[in-house]
Amino acid sequence: MAARPRIPLSSLSFLGQGLNRPECVLAHSSGMLLVSDWTGNGGVALLSPEGAVRCVLARDDQPQLRPNGIALEPGGTLLLAHLGADEGGVFRLFPDGTTEPLLTELDGRALPPTNFVLRQDDARLWITVSTAVRPRSAAYRKDVADGFVILLEGGRARIAAEGLGYTNECLVSPDGGTLFVNETFARRTSAFAIGRDGQLGPAREVARYSEGCFPDGLAMDRDGGLWVTSIVSNRVVHVASDGRQEVMLEDSDPDHLDWVEEAYRAHAMGRPHLDKISSRRLANISSLAFGGPDLSTAFLGCLLGDRLACFAAPRPGLPPPHWMADLGPLPALFSETAK
Repeated sequence: MAARPRIPLSSLSFLGQGLNRPECVLAHSSGMLLVSDWTGNGGVALLSPEGAVRCVLARDDQPQLRPNGIALEPGGTLLLAHLGADEGGVFRLFPDGTTEPLLTELDGRALPPTNFVLRQDDARLWITVSTAVRPRSAAYRKDVADGFVILLEGGRARIAAEGLGYTNECLVSPDGGTLFVNETFARRTSAFAIGRDGQLGPAREVARYSEGCFPDGLAMDRDGGLWVTSIVSNRVVHVASDGRQEVMLEDSDPDHLDWVEEAYRAHAMGRPHLDKISSRRLANISSLAFGGPDLSTAFLGCLLGDRLACFAAPRPGLPPPHWMADLGPLPALFSETAK
């Protein structure tokens, strides 16, 4: 992966302003973008196609929600994966700011800080927990593998896969037969065959990444290729269906990466290695969503910036499960605020 990235940094443009930890971004066919937001009690920021920003924030402060991954349900309700300091779970956020817990414990035990939630369809949710280690930064190591994936279906939750190296974003293939999962500090993307009852088969390694690459966000293009964002190095890596990798975009400093790599090899990587960045335009990118009229614009969520970067993708993306979802009252928030 040493070749020059295909997408120059100069081609990036930016949307929004004043966003608060916009880690996860979703794109909708209407042109609206939905972004996780840590303002106040937590919620979701909405961006119009023109870049105007409105927020749906939780009214309740118990718990103060810290949404990492988010998902959109028909009717404009939102699911938030709560990445609290010590607690987690998945919560439903209604357009009026009220909330309700959806899943906060499993087998009688409170969920650890929760990374991501994926709505596959009306009946099935996939939820990832990166680690049960406290603090989470103690799991920024290749020899810690206690991450897991939860399947919530028919009101029942169970662990579908475990023993993963810091479970992060996941996605389901268009035919519904494969679950792809990024393992950030194991530096790989794994795949699991999905049985009819949601049972997962053995893990299969799809990609293993080189130095400087810590896979976080995950999306798929229409050719079946995976688009993977790497925190720290600000890379976007394309993984073709045959496993070949190509760096599409990168904004990193070699000395900074050497510092992180030295800590990673010594099992000493911690929050400072994620909370500091040495780059020109990107601020620790963490997710990618294809959007725009023909799904040919890639939007990048990030950990440290207050706006979203975007670029013209050389391949269009696949429409996500929520692409045509009814937004309910969410679009009206823009017109109401303008009155």
